[in-house]
Amino acid sequence: MKYVNTQKERDAGVILNVVRNFGPLSRVEIHRLTGLRTSAISQLTKELLSERRLEVAGLSDNPTGRKQVLLRVNQEQGFLLGIEFDSETVVAGVMDLAPHIRGLVREPTRLDGGESALIDQLKRCARKALAEAGVSARSLRGIGIADVGLVNRSQGISVLSSQLDFWRNVPLVNIFEDAFHVPAFVENATRCRGNAERLLGAGESNDDMIYIEYGAGIGSALFSGGRVIEGRRTSAGEFGHTRVSMANVACKCGSFGCLEAVAGSPALAHRFREIIREGGSSLALSRTGGDPLRVTGWDVLEAARAGDKVCLSISEEMCRYLAIGLANLVNLLDPARIVLDQRLEICGAGFLDQIQRTVRLQALSHLTEDLVICFGSLGDTAGVLGAGLLSLEELFTIPELKTPQHLREGASGRMKLTADH
Repeated sequence: MKYVNTQKERDAGVILNVVRNFGPLSRVEIHRLTGLRTSAISQLTKELLSERRLEVAGLSDNPTGRKQVLLRVNQEQGFLLGIEFDSETVVAGVMDLAPHIRGLVREPTRLDGGESALIDQLKRCARKALAEAGVSARSLRGIGIADVGLVNRSQGISVLSSQLDFWRNVPLVNIFEDAFHVPAFVENATRCRGNAERLLGAGESNDDMIYIEYGAGIGSALFSGGRVIEGRRTSAGEFGHTRVSMANVACKCGSFGCLEAVAGSPALAHRFREIIREGGSSLALSRTGGDPLRVTGWDVLEAARAGDKVCLSISEEMCRYLAIGLANLVNLLDPARIVLDQRLEICGAGFLDQIQRTVRLQALSHLTEDLVICFGSLGDTAGVLGAGLLSLEELFTIPELKTPQHLREGASGRMKLTADH
């Protein structure tokens, strides 16, 4: 939470927030939405225009009466840096306050030098993205980091990652604030992508939404009332470790029958190799020179879309397990929309139809009447955009007034006196 010393500073924050969320707005509309005095709005918008935090967007198109000057946030008053990384790729992007990406850098993740080498790579990619965008580090207003593992957002620490054995208790926020001298924030990458899809993509700003990430693991970002559900240990959303099968299939978490173990990308490749060993044949082998050990889960899904019978049976089984898991989430959380990882479009439109049919069959009917299930739309920029949103949302948060020092001291004195007696 941001704090300010005066009511004037807070009122300026209110105006910026409402213009960002509902603009372009006239001063009359700002008054209607905020209840601030018109004289205060006039003075504060004048100052915000002179500081280039607001800009004129034109005149209102009302058919009668005086045309009103419309104001909007100046999207180039500063820039944001978003960073996303996992065991395969580091991505850094610079964006304006819309947010639109102005420069993007992508590199294979450096794994051979441990923690310090990866930290150096993250900072180097950040600087390369600034250069790509033609933006000075002095113009940065904030940095967001989409971390591959478990994070403690309040402490700014990357706690651990199942993908990176050496990545434990890394103080990412302190590292980037020391390097760039602007506020930094860290969040789990799945939640970053989910929030980006919710606010900028296929989620269409729905407050009650579920985002599903699919790959080696299966994760989720859960939103209720416009807020992410974090849980006591900030670990809510481990969708891949919910049990959907009574089969004795071991999961890396130590349990059995988890969604990830029976429907994750590695599980598809494992099932494919079993069928080939039993004498089956598949078009997917042509992608790897006939070597079944090189076939990935994504190869299986692509071959299924092309009509390969072996891969189609594997894909349909994965779809059924995923839909059962989604039906459970629908019954638990009552979302308005479920957004699936855009990479699953590789399965084709029939896959989405099958998901929708099974969810409607398995979940309570009154919860699925107007439920929308769709693919994401932001592609591989979702993580960087979601990281940027961490900073953007903080930048436009309405600040709280600081308690005056004499009141704080008076309160602490009263508390001490009470304790002494």
